[in-house]
Amino acid sequence: MPQAELSVLAQERPLRILLVNAGEPDALTWSGLVQPLRQAAKILGPERLHVDVRSPDKFTSDAQRHWHLVLLAADEAQSGLKPANFRALVERCRAAPFWGGVGAGVLWLAEAGALNGVRTAFPWSLYADADSRADQAIFTPHLYEIDGNRLTCCGGAASVDFALTLIDIIFGSNVQAPVKELLCVDRVRGKEERQRVALQARFGTLQPKLTEAVTLMEANIEEPLSTDEIAQLAGVSRRQLERLFKQYLGSLPSRYYLELRLNRARQLLLDTNYSIVQVGLMCGFSSGSHFSTAFGALFGNTPREERQRKLAE
Repeated sequence: MPQAELSVLAQERPLRILLVNAGEPDALTWSGLVQPLRQAAKILGPERLHVDVRSPDKFTSDAQRHWHLVLLAADEAQSGLKPANFRALVERCRAAPFWGGVGAGVLWLAEAGALNGVRTAFPWSLYADADSRADQAIFTPHLYEIDGNRLTCCGGAASVDFALTLIDIIFGSNVQAPVKELLCVDRVRGKEERQRVALQARFGTLQPKLTEAVTLMEANIEEPLSTDEIAQLAGVSRRQLERLFKQYLGSLPSRYYLELRLNRARQLLLDTNYSIVQVGLMCGFSSGSHFSTAFGALFGNTPREERQRKLAE
């Protein structure tokens, strides 16, 4: 399980995280990433967590130093300003046990082939800028992804959720909680939550049938449609619909639809007082056992445990 793999970093003393800033220092993507981690470092002390910041030039020239986690970050607006020494930059990133990109950094890593076959939270506003090599990554519409030892985040405000989630996975909620309080963050969005305009920004008019199919799914959560019904309403064959989902979303329509419903259920569990049975029914699960099993398979805990976690915060 990716989160379990990442949690091994808690054993490092001190854990050394490097943030490579290839963009503007006042950009939301950068500040949202660095501030939570710096606050965590203050709470934990230098014997447990050390957060370094480097420019791309200083990172590639400092070949003697070792970091456990390296993240390359730049705001989406800086996507056209790829560092001149980028090939060396990627090789230095690969030397870390865990590494990845945030914002425009995701685009650059994907274009370099460093994310081939990896579930990647791609900033949809940059899809038009991506070249054909980036298509080897498995783009998802999520805010961030942790796939093995590679981490990606779409940037912007999601950088805050991403950084707070890293703190929780590695050091636990007892460290995340005071950081949230310091930053006045009430709720951390999960990695499964979607960028709100992901499909429209990514596909525009290029894949209207895929966008239409997802829109149908989003509008029919309580009474789910079958794959055949969605294909018919979107005006394509089932086989064509499955091909579109596989090619552009890395999933089958049925799986994507299930994850969409489960993410809605998780949001309701965290943000409302509806009973667990009510939440299951509102998200298209007529059987409580089916709801619990599917929820556990995706999130690693049951709906009841998710609700209890909310109450314990």
